[in-house]
Amino acid sequence: MLLLPVLTGFVVSAFVVQPFLIPSGSMEGTLRVGDRVMVNKLAYRFGGSVQRGDIVVFDGRGSFAGVPGDSGPLGGLRQAGARVGLTDTPGTDYVKRVIGIGGDRVTCCDSRGNLEVNGEPLEEPYLFPGDDPSAVRFDIEVPEGRLWVMGDHRSDSADSRDYLGAPGGGTVPEDKVIGRADWIGWPMSRWRSLRTDDG
Repeated sequence: MLLLPVLTGFVVSAFVVQPFLIPSGSMEGTLRVGDRVMVNKLAYRFGGSVQRGDIVVFDGRGSFAGVPGDSGPLGGLRQAGARVGLTDTPGTDYVKRVIGIGGDRVTCCDSRGNLEVNGEPLEEPYLFPGDDPSAVRFDIEVPEGRLWVMGDHRSDSADSRDYLGAPGGGTVPEDKVIGRADWIGWPMSRWRSLRTDDG
């Protein structure tokens, strides 16, 4: 009797919605350490495309420096726990906000200290209080099929800026996106949508 709900949970987690435990403060004040976000794995599957401002979870292997997953029985248990949001991920999955998509030119910063996307200043009401948009200057054209991503807590986020000299220039391949973080599901006091178009 217990096997069916467990299998259903794993199927839903594998293909539809996966909980993701927030392991660091890089997305504060939007996401806090210990929040569990619900990642919509179908968001980009059927004609949907990644949009600027989306919060995405992605596999950083090949673009960001990822820590290899655990091996052996304990590693398997940890990965199973991460799949249902009970433990943190092995170190190769990241959660960041999309700032630029393929073809965008993203620069830091204009005369007022704002990021610019395609020559237009970017309004960022989600930034952690007291943070500047970036202390690192950059000027990058995002290749097609790739994303420029940053944390909301810019002074405490390892993101695209930190990998400017790596293959891909700090950008993340779209096909490495696991899904879009649509809701905070836990703790109950933090339940809310993360979609700006949800009102």
